[in-house]
Amino acid sequence: MMKKLSALGVSLLLFLCTEIQAKDYTTYYRNLPTPMPSVSAPVFPENTVNLKDFGAVGDGITLNTEAFKKAISSLEKQGGGRLVVPAGVWMTGLISLKDNIDLHLEKNAIIMASPEKSLFIKEKNGKKDSKCTPLITASKRKNIAITGEGVIDGNGAYWRPVKRSKVSDTEWNEFKEMGGTETDGGKLWFPFNLKHYGNIASTPEAQEKMRTHLIRLTDCQNVLVEGVTIQNSPKFHLIPTHCQNVIVDGVTIRCPWNAQNGDALDISCCKDVLIINNTIDAGDDGICMKGGVGNNSPEDGPCENILIENNAVFHAHGGFVIGSEFSNGMKNIVVRNNRFSGTDTGLRFKSGIGRGGKTENIYISNIYMTDIKDEAIIFECSYIDKKYSVKEDGQKSAVIKDAPFAPEFTDIHISDVICRGAKTAISAHGLPGLDCVHGITIDNSTFFYTEKDIDTDETADLKISGTKFVTFDK
Repeated sequence: MMKKLSALGVSLLLFLCTEIQAKDYTTYYRNLPTPMPSVSAPVFPENTVNLKDFGAVGDGITLNTEAFKKAISSLEKQGGGRLVVPAGVWMTGLISLKDNIDLHLEKNAIIMASPEKSLFIKEKNGKKDSKCTPLITASKRKNIAITGEGVIDGNGAYWRPVKRSKVSDTEWNEFKEMGGTETDGGKLWFPFNLKHYGNIASTPEAQEKMRTHLIRLTDCQNVLVEGVTIQNSPKFHLIPTHCQNVIVDGVTIRCPWNAQNGDALDISCCKDVLIINNTIDAGDDGICMKGGVGNNSPEDGPCENILIENNAVFHAHGGFVIGSEFSNGMKNIVVRNNRFSGTDTGLRFKSGIGRGGKTENIYISNIYMTDIKDEAIIFECSYIDKKYSVKEDGQKSAVIKDAPFAPEFTDIHISDVICRGAKTAISAHGLPGLDCVHGITIDNSTFFYTEKDIDTDETADLKISGTKFVTFDK
C-alpha cells in the first residue's frame, strides 16, 4: 500500500511540475479594459524527426526542398510532431506546414530561401501562378508552430527594388555589383537581369509584381510562432490571415530600414491573438492590423480580440498601426506596455476611401517612445488619395458625398503615453463632410516635441485631458 501511495505521489509531483513549467498565457489577460478570451498554445504529439535524416545538407549550397517535404510528410503520417532543424545553413524552396507540425529551429540553424525565384512559382494543371508563393505557408491547418532559436532568412536582396535616395554610394555600388537594372534615370534599381540568377518575368516592373512574402498562414487555428528570428523578407515578414488562436511570442523580426514594403508583422482578419515579448526593426510598419479592402473581402470579419504587450519596435514606419485597409473593422484590441524607439511614427492610424472600416473598443496604454521621426500619434484618412487632404494654402477640399468604405476611427482610448522626441506630438485629420475621426480620448500623457504639439482641424474630434506638451525654450 505504501509503495502504491509513493508511486501515486511521484506521478502527482511530475504532473504538477509539468503544469508549473508550462507557459500560462492566461496571466496576460488580467485587468484588461475590455473582455476577451485568452489564447492557448497548440499541443503536439511527442514524435520527433531530424531534417538530416531525410537527406538534408546544411552547407548553404545544397537545395533541401525535398528533404523538408519528406520530413513533414513523415510526421504527418505519424499524426504530427516536431521537425528539428539542426545547426547549419539550409537552403530551400517552398515549405508547406501540415496539421500538428512544430517546425523547430535549433540554435545556429538558418533556413534560407533560395535566390532562384523560379522555385517559388507554383504550377497547377500546367499553368503557372501569376504571383510567387511565400517560403513558408500553411493553409486551413490546425495546431502548427514555428519555434526555436534559429533564423529564417528570406534572401530579400534578390527580390526587392531599391531607391537610390535611401542608400549610400557604397551600398548602391554593392547592388550594382549584383547586376540588376537601373530605371527612372538611375533613381531605382531592380534585381532584374542579375549576374547569377534568372528572371521570372519579361520586365523589371512585371517581376516586381510577383514579389512575395516570407511566412503566410491562412485560415489556420491554433498557431504558435515563438523564439525564432525572421529576417530579410522579399516583402512582408509574418502574415497570419483569417486565423484564430494565434500566439507570437519572443520573436525577432528584422530587415534593413530601407527595405521596400518591409512590414514586420501584419495581423489580417484574425481573432484571438496574443503578441508579446517581440523585438522588431523593419523597413515598413512594425505591428500592423489589417482587415480587408472594400468589397474584395466582405466575409472575412474583423480583427478581433487582439492583445499586444511588452514588445519593442525600433525602426518602422509605425510602431503600432491600424490600416491602411480595414474594411471589415477592428474590434477589441488592447495595446499596453510597449516601447517604440526610432520609429517614423508611434501610434499610426491610416486609411482612405475604399479601404476603411470602423474601429471599436481600442485601448492603448503605457506606451514609451523615444526619437520618433514624425508624429507620436497620427490619424490620417487621406492616406490613399491625397486630394482629400487639407491643401498647402489652408483651403479645404470639397465636401465628400459618396464615400464607400470610408474610414471611421472611433472608440479609441489612449492613455499614459510618454514620448521624448517627436516632430509633432498629435496629428489628426479626417475627411471633409464625413465623421471619420471621433470618439478619441488621449489622457494622462507627456510629449516632448520639436515642431508642433497638436495638428488637427474641424474634421477630427479628439478629447485630450491631463496631458503635457513640452518643447525647447524659445
